[in-house]
Amino acid sequence: MRTRSLLTLTAAVAAFALSGVSPASAADNVLTTGSAGGDAVATNSTVTASLAGGTTATLYSSATGSTGITCTTSQFTATVDSNPTAPGTASETLTGHTFSNCTSNNVGVTGVTSVTVNNLAYTTTVASDGTVTVTPGSAGAIQTTVVLRTLLGSVTCVYQATNGSLAGTAANADNSIQFTNQQFTRSSGSSLCPSSGFWTAKYAPVSTSDGAAVFVN
Repeated sequence: MRTRSLLTLTAAVAAFALSGVSPASAADNVLTTGSAGGDAVATNSTVTASLAGGTTATLYSSATGSTGITCTTSQFTATVDSNPTAPGTASETLTGHTFSNCTSNNVGVTGVTSVTVNNLAYTTTVASDGTVTVTPGSAGAIQTTVVLRTLLGSVTCVYQATNGSLAGTAANADNSIQFTNQQFTRSSGSSLCPSSGFWTAKYAPVSTSDGAAVFVN
């Protein structure tokens, strides 16, 4: 009886192993919560993030300069459209992106009335290697409208992404997304606004609506 029981157990273990499926070996999704390889972020979930602590969002007139617009508050909101098995690429719809508490040190500018992201929603992809890409949606180009107060009165300038898209990097160490020197070109508006803008911002932690940090696998 003992021999038969051992043989039965051995056969069951072998069959389980050959099936190739177990909780420990289950494939991870690209986006998870709790940890890398944690629970999959459900489709239609909302993810959001504000600026990483101690950082600002900047739109400088050159990639190496420090003249332009600085915002101490910014936040994005997106909806997860697909979250496939890793390695792969998850897709999201960027539905909201705001900037506030902004100042400018441009010559002749006395203040910043508003910085508004136009033509939302945008399409966003997040790849397993951490590459984040933002591309235009059906409403038009990736575009931002800046309203400045100047010595000559209020001026409005419109900027569009020079390359048509934006590239960022996701990192699990602090659940962040970093955008660095993403170039915009002034498409209309006063010459008091620089002809180019280079946008830099770091958002962390990226989390779901219930506060769970999002990891990329």
